[in-house]
Amino acid sequence: MRDEGVEIVIADGELAARARLLNQPFRKHARTGLPWVLFKSAMTLDGKVATRTGDSKWISGDDSRRIAHRWRAECDAVACGIGTALADDPQLTARIENVHRQPTRIVFDSEARLPLDSALLRSAPELPLTVVVSRAASRRATDGLEAAGADVIVATGENEPARVKNALVQLGASGVTSILLEGGPHLAGAFLDAGEVDEIRLFVAPVVVGGSAARDPLEGEGVERIAEAARALTLECQRVADDVLIAARMREW
Repeated sequence: MRDEGVEIVIADGELAARARLLNQPFRKHARTGLPWVLFKSAMTLDGKVATRTGDSKWISGDDSRRIAHRWRAECDAVACGIGTALADDPQLTARIENVHRQPTRIVFDSEARLPLDSALLRSAPELPLTVVVSRAASRRATDGLEAAGADVIVATGENEPARVKNALVQLGASGVTSILLEGGPHLAGAFLDAGEVDEIRLFVAPVVVGGSAARDPLEGEGVERIAEAARALTLECQRVADDVLIAARMREW
C-alpha cells in the first residue's frame, strides 16, 4: 500500500490495546488455527454450580442470563458436555432480539449417547449441531446422530484433555474461531487441563447451598501446587442486578 502512495499509520498505546482485545478470536485462530474459548458459568457464594442433587435452575438472575444469551450470539459456537445435555435437554441457542445468526451447537459426547429425541437433535436440520465423540462411540450410534442431522467429529488422544485439543484443531479447521463453553464442570475441567481456556466469566449469585457433594464450576485433574495454578492476566468485576460478574482474561493473543 505504501508503494501505491497510501499513508499507513500504525496505532499504539491504549487504542492499539483495545483493538487487540476486541480481536482475540481472530488473533488466536490466525496464529494457532484453534478457536478462542470463553468459559462461562454461574455459581453461588460458596462456589457451587449445582446442589448435591444436580439442581441448578436458576442460580443467576434474569439479567445475567440475558447477557449470556448475547455472548452466545457473539460466538461462532456454544459447547456443553453430554452430562449437561442429558440433564437439561438444552437448545443452546441465542434467545434474544435481533439475532441474525445462531451459533453452532457443540456437544462433547464421547460415547455418542445424545438421545435422538433431544431438543438439540430435533432442531439439527435447521440449526447447526456438531457432536464430538471418541473412538469408543459405536458406529450405529454415530450413524444415528448423522441421520438426524448432526455433524460428527471423532476426537483422538490418550486422555480427555488431549481429545479436547484434537477436537479444537478440527473445529478450527472448519472455520470456528470462538467457542462459548457453558459446561458442565467435567468438560470445563478438561478444557482447563488442556490449557484451552482463554477467558473466564463467572456470575456469582447471592445464595449459599452448602454440601460437600455439590458441584464445583471446574473439575478435571487440576494442579498439585498453588504455584502451578493458572493466574489471570486481568480481572474485572461489575454488578448485574443481584449478581456480580467476574471476568478474568487468562491469555492474550
